[in-house]
Amino acid sequence: MIPVIIALFVCIAVLPLFVKFIERNVEIFLFIMGIVTAVVAGAMNLQNISHIFENPFLYVITAAVFFISLLFGILEKRLVLAVDFLVQHLRMRVIVFLIVVVLGLLSSIITAIIAALLLVEILSALPIGHENKVQIGIVSCFSIGLGAALTPIGEPLSTIVISKLHQNFFYLFYLLGGYCLVGILLLGLLAVVLMPANRAGKMNIKSDEVPEREREDVRSIGIRAGKIFLFVVGLDLLGLAFQPVINTYLIHWSNQLLYVVNVVSAILDNATLAAAEVSPVMSVMQIKTILISLLISGGMMVTGNIPNIIVATKMKVSMRKWAVIGLPIGAVFLAGYAVVLFLIRV
Repeated sequence: MIPVIIALFVCIAVLPLFVKFIERNVEIFLFIMGIVTAVVAGAMNLQNISHIFENPFLYVITAAVFFISLLFGILEKRLVLAVDFLVQHLRMRVIVFLIVVVLGLLSSIITAIIAALLLVEILSALPIGHENKVQIGIVSCFSIGLGAALTPIGEPLSTIVISKLHQNFFYLFYLLGGYCLVGILLLGLLAVVLMPANRAGKMNIKSDEVPEREREDVRSIGIRAGKIFLFVVGLDLLGLAFQPVINTYLIHWSNQLLYVVNVVSAILDNATLAAAEVSPVMSVMQIKTILISLLISGGMMVTGNIPNIIVATKMKVSMRKWAVIGLPIGAVFLAGYAVVLFLIRV
């Protein structure tokens, strides 16, 4: 059974990278594969299904995506005007620092998906070159990935981890809060370094001159929220199915090996890997090691995290371009966190 489960996991990991249709519908794909893998593993029973649908955070993250998306559409023009106000009163380096840090912190409340959509809108309104926008967008996605992990409504990864470990709302904040908050601040400083020193000019946008953008209707917002619901359910099923693999192999690996191996999250969605790896039988240090590696690696490539996919698609950033910027940033942060975890042992 275990070889079949591993083979299915390889299919889940590889197919979205090479099949465009699956990449565009990855939530549905993971939901279907979650069912298939759970059936193969013998985990598709009433008790497990009940546990998945009794998880309140499943409904919280779905509702958050739906209602905040509606609110975002209503306030879109005000957002552009707010950006104009900031540009006229603050240096661009200060604005960029605030974008990276504030969106990183807010993502744990408004969800990583909404934070990514908000990021794209803000960057499109800034009077800076496309190259700078891409750099700031990638740095911000690292920040959003870290911040969203602090609560179970932030992103599917945190929702799945809380569900699998049977923990409370603030568990990940207490476990990872210090690491994530310091990382977000450092990413804000990095964004400042990447920006030119000159002060941006004024945009002078009046309320009746805000450019009209393509609006999402309630139906499209509802579809997105529904896909997130299925995505989380699929990840939960995958987590149940991969439990035999975890108990047989991963639980015996050293923390350093777990940290290195999970760099694969650069090309695989980190929520999928969290569903497959994290288990209540693991020690706190093992869980912390896995999650930090997944969160940082998830920002290195387009396919590593949902916010990356959103930003890359809307800003037309190729996978190669993202890698050129994201891989060095991720490598530096992975090395820094490794020192903290394994040498300083904080």
